[in-house]
Amino acid sequence: MNEFKKIAYENQANTIIKKLQLRHMAGYYVDNMEEAIKKVLELLGSDKKTVAYGGSMTIDDSDLKERIATAGHELIIRENAKTEAELKEVKAKTVNADAFLMSSNAITLDGELINIDGRGNRVSYMIYGPEKVIMVVGMNKVVPTVEDGIRRVRNVASPANTARLHVDSPCAKTGRCANCLDNTICDQIVVTRASRVPERIQVILVGEELGY
Repeated sequence: MNEFKKIAYENQANTIIKKLQLRHMAGYYVDNMEEAIKKVLELLGSDKKTVAYGGSMTIDDSDLKERIATAGHELIIRENAKTEAELKEVKAKTVNADAFLMSSNAITLDGELINIDGRGNRVSYMIYGPEKVIMVVGMNKVVPTVEDGIRRVRNVASPANTARLHVDSPCAKTGRCANCLDNTICDQIVVTRASRVPERIQVILVGEELGY
């Protein structure tokens, strides 16, 4: 990546981190995904933790989950749930987890988090339940305003995700949001202005282009 773009990323990250602090969230900046993984492990600590995660290409494109398990933590693997009873058990474990891993669909320069979900399971755990929420966010997801963030998710992230998930929605075919109501993965739009519990939400900003 161009060195001047890296400088711009770090400058933006420092601005965001100060705003996150005002919003009772913690922020960190690292240069790459390997450093982000090390930061996640540092934030989890050495004592064994139960760790759940939400759908995230940023996380899935790395070996973060494997590294967490290797470090001795208990990873709650939602994909292992094959029955309704098993899924119910995973949900109960997740809402009571020590930590919940995810990315953010967008983050503003003012420190606001924008996330859009279908069923809302990912954003629900972000809002309430797990003791700590750790986000790994590529600097490609930084936007000026909340409105820009929503546009980014609906016209950049959602078309890519609908194609990945084989969802029969207009954006999967055209690459742009059609504000649809059927077969949509954009049912829930959540803007996080602040954390009621100080530093429950911890945001690791990464100086790379990650995820959608």
